[in-house]
Amino acid sequence: MYSIGELSRQTGVKIPTIRYYEQIGLIAPAERSNGNQRRYTQEGFRRLSFIRHSRDLGFSLNDTRELLELSQHPEGECSDAHGIAARHLAGVRAKIAKMKRLEKELKRISNCEAGKLANCAVLETLADHSLCSGDH
Repeated sequence: MYSIGELSRQTGVKIPTIRYYEQIGLIAPAERSNGNQRRYTQEGFRRLSFIRHSRDLGFSLNDTRELLELSQHPEGECSDAHGIAARHLAGVRAKIAKMKRLEKELKRISNCEAGKLANCAVLETLADHSLCSGDH
């Protein structure tokens, strides 16, 4: 059995976040000790570790909930989990593409002579979006 502090230290999940996950049903409500302290089982530790890893990979709470549910049925098909991961990957790739466009535009507008503010490419571009080189 783990106290909430022990669970937090071993999983790297902050105590308020553990309480929140319990509140929204991602982890089962903890048993209570005689002193009314939360006591978590090995299964609680396993689920919280799964959630932490899922969140570290950027999955939403809803996707994490679905993946947790799927993990409870090892006899099931992997296609649902694969679909969730593929959808997430597509979103990550779209964000990367957007960040690359932002990088390119910021590099372009910051590559100026750094003279007077009256001729500052950064300020001019921010004031007039049509001066941007593309969609970002």
